[in-house]
Amino acid sequence: MNVAKTALVTGANKGIGFAIARGLGDIGFRVAVGARDDARRKEAVERLRAAGTDAFGVALDVTSDDSVAAAAATVERAAGSLDVLVNNAGIAGRVDGGRQDPTTLDLNVVRTVLETNVFGVVRVTNAMLPLLRRSDAPRIVNMSSNMGSLALRTGPLLAAYASSKTMLNSITVQYARRFSDTNIIVNAACPGHVATDFTGFDAPRTPEQGAAIAIRLATLPDGGPSGGFFDDGGAVPW
Repeated sequence: MNVAKTALVTGANKGIGFAIARGLGDIGFRVAVGARDDARRKEAVERLRAAGTDAFGVALDVTSDDSVAAAAATVERAAGSLDVLVNNAGIAGRVDGGRQDPTTLDLNVVRTVLETNVFGVVRVTNAMLPLLRRSDAPRIVNMSSNMGSLALRTGPLLAAYASSKTMLNSITVQYARRFSDTNIIVNAACPGHVATDFTGFDAPRTPEQGAAIAIRLATLPDGGPSGGFFDDGGAVPW
């Protein structure tokens, strides 16, 4: 009897995160829906179940050590191990009043953005590692942005957000180096410019299109690339 693989998606109650959860569920994964908001998390789980996905909720605030530790315990109780971790939770940070113009950068905004977009990824990844190590083919996907690319220099001037994604790409490489002699594969993914509340729904790509690269990286075969930064077109220069 084949036991379904389990995937945890952070920030999975809406947007790209929900689309990733739905896409993984569609290919047979049991999905742990990580989200802070109790009502939204419950609604997302119900929507996934209605679509045929075996889903369960995980209360998760990536900025809280206690919440992340409790989330790991929840996943362990529910599944015993973890096959895929998608670090999707992220914030743009305040932009009013020139707060993300580098010449008037609000360092408190930088700290807030890093706490979720970088420190939160490290916090969740390290808490889930014992469960991932129990998997036959553990995969970690960090949702980044080509705004973090030093080569492309794309998107609006958002010094806190863009820099957080550059650091996320760098920490992804460090994890890949650390895991080089293991079966853990970790990569960063760029979903593209997706219509979500994050972009004011003013973007050309659907959440499902944005989720596709994450799903692909979450299901890489053994020996697949690790420590890379990818979008639908392949490796992203950064």
